[in-house]
Amino acid sequence: MRGLGRLNQEQIVFALAVALCLVFALTLPGFLTTNNILNLVRSVSILGILGVAMGLVVIGRGIDLSLVALMAISVAWTLQMIATGLPLPQAMALGLGFSLLAGLINGVLIAYVEIPAIFATLAMGTAIYGFGRYFMFSLDVIYFTPGAEALRWLGDGTVLGIPAPIVIFALVCLIAHAFLRYTRSGGYLRAVGDNYAAARITGVPARPMILTQYMISALIGFVAGLVTAASVASMNTRVANSTYVYDVILVVVLGGIGLSGGRGGIRNIVVGTLLIGVLLNGMTIMDIQYTVQNIIKGVILLTAIVIDTILNPRDEQTAQQGDI
Repeated sequence: MRGLGRLNQEQIVFALAVALCLVFALTLPGFLTTNNILNLVRSVSILGILGVAMGLVVIGRGIDLSLVALMAISVAWTLQMIATGLPLPQAMALGLGFSLLAGLINGVLIAYVEIPAIFATLAMGTAIYGFGRYFMFSLDVIYFTPGAEALRWLGDGTVLGIPAPIVIFALVCLIAHAFLRYTRSGGYLRAVGDNYAAARITGVPARPMILTQYMISALIGFVAGLVTAASVASMNTRVANSTYVYDVILVVVLGGIGLSGGRGGIRNIVVGTLLIGVLLNGMTIMDIQYTVQNIIKGVILLTAIVIDTILNPRDEQTAQQGDI
């Protein structure tokens, strides 16, 4: 076990991604072209942005199963408000406010009511979806209207020939990396994730940091939702009931962020996103059925969790807290 503990999962996953690239380049015509590589990265940029949100929460020894539902409902409501004539800035402010409020409620339930994160966020995701569908809009899919056209650049625009979703993913990664490495709050987040009790004893505002991490997750999720909607000129709220949130967890765990908390960084998210992007792109080119793809992803997720359990064993405190 000690030998396994010295392995760098980030390096292993990166090597696997490179190996998969080489295999697909040799066996799949058109895989290693500039257009396909750009499309590959562009297609997983939203998954990567959500991975950053989930990764920050997991580093803080939590989990956010409400992330995708909150992303879908907050952005769909924003588009609905724009369709009814509300100016874009006000609609975005209200949509973001709703997202941050939901993140705050998640944090309160986990930090102060002390509900295990996996149950609190699972229940919140269901409640958010039901609330949005009943009180905010009645359609599954909310489409862009002329008032929302200014957002289209987030999905269709380019910067020096690089698609905007890739640029936004890179910016989110840079900001999150700076937050973790150079800010006091980032250090507090790691401390809370590494040892909650010790962090409180040393004066770290542990409960406010839990609130903060879920609000940051909600903020990044809203950004991912805007990019998603801009890419297809609509927001399909049925994604809230899909397995997409488990793809996000797969990116986080596969990249090497320990589920026991306090370990990992944004580079792990980038590496995990790269591997999943290459895998999904290759399976799509090979025309593998969606159901079979889900089986493959499920096996990979289970394997990654087993490896994480070996490399980063759960301590007694984590087991008592009840988080993943």
